[in-house]
Amino acid sequence: MTASPRSVALAADDLTILNLPLWAWQVAFCVVGVVALALLARTIWHPTTASLRWWALGNVVVNSGIAVTGATVRVTSSGLGCSEWPKCTPESFVPVGTGHSAFHAAIEFGNRTLTFLVLAVGVIVLVATVRMRPRRRDLLVMAALVPVGVFGQAVVGGITVWSDLHPASVGAHFVLSVLVVILTMAYYVRCREPQGRLRPTVGPLLRLTATALVPVGLVLIVAGVVVTGTGPHGGDAAAPRWDFPLESVTRVHSLLAWLTTALTVAVLVMALRSAAPRPVRVQAWLLLAVLLAQGALGYAQYLLGLPAWMVVLHVLGSLLTWTAILRLYFATAERVAVPAPAAPVTAR
Repeated sequence: MTASPRSVALAADDLTILNLPLWAWQVAFCVVGVVALALLARTIWHPTTASLRWWALGNVVVNSGIAVTGATVRVTSSGLGCSEWPKCTPESFVPVGTGHSAFHAAIEFGNRTLTFLVLAVGVIVLVATVRMRPRRRDLLVMAALVPVGVFGQAVVGGITVWSDLHPASVGAHFVLSVLVVILTMAYYVRCREPQGRLRPTVGPLLRLTATALVPVGLVLIVAGVVVTGTGPHGGDAAAPRWDFPLESVTRVHSLLAWLTTALTVAVLVMALRSAAPRPVRVQAWLLLAVLLAQGALGYAQYLLGLPAWMVVLHVLGSLLTWTAILRLYFATAERVAVPAPAAPVTAR
């Protein structure tokens, strides 16, 4: 949809609340959010397993959530609400004189400011991990990579703007979030376990099938990215699109979703028949439920012509599916402490 001259004339700084432009409220919300997180994070100077796991869960949520808000930017055609990066416009870091409607500028600028909250949670988890005693090298590596991933997201976001929302850069932006979620989920699961050897909690075939779900799920998400890059929601009316046949790429995406569902059913059946640990059975049921809901939503949005609000829900469903796949995979094995070798007995 092309903005009307009247909406273009309405600059982002013309939309005011209590005599302040909307962008000022967005900046204030970000600053208050970061300060609130810093105050809540006072416990990280003496982290416990319980407190650290809550922050780790927050890391999973915010890194998944910003992918969903990014989808909101796309389906509302707000991707070029800020036409430059790292500035919003060539002259300003805030949305003043963007040439876009206040709505589009606010959506895009709001998504950019949320990045600072995501980064703040990642830094908090990193500081807490550094403060842990004894220090865990495996957790430290994962915690350090998450902020790097957030910075990488910012860079890819800049490339996305510079490429005028080319579907390849938009897709890479989303896939990078998916990869960062792997790290956050791994940290969330492993931070309550000791550093030691990995011990499977299920049989070899069940473990292998649950492991296969990870690459299949990732390919499923990439196929969804291709469908999105071919469909109508490009982030801006003038954004380039892939010229693949939409019906064909949608069918490939659907077949991959059915394969993911079949593997999940196989895991569930094996888990029930082998009396697998309760976490494995619960996660298998949860993954199946999310997949069925996601599939129903996918068929509904295809039949209804891809309404924007359904696309956002489908992106949310893809992140829930991904986290459920990872949670199931991690539930099939656990870290156990390796006993220290006994001291040699010396004759007296």
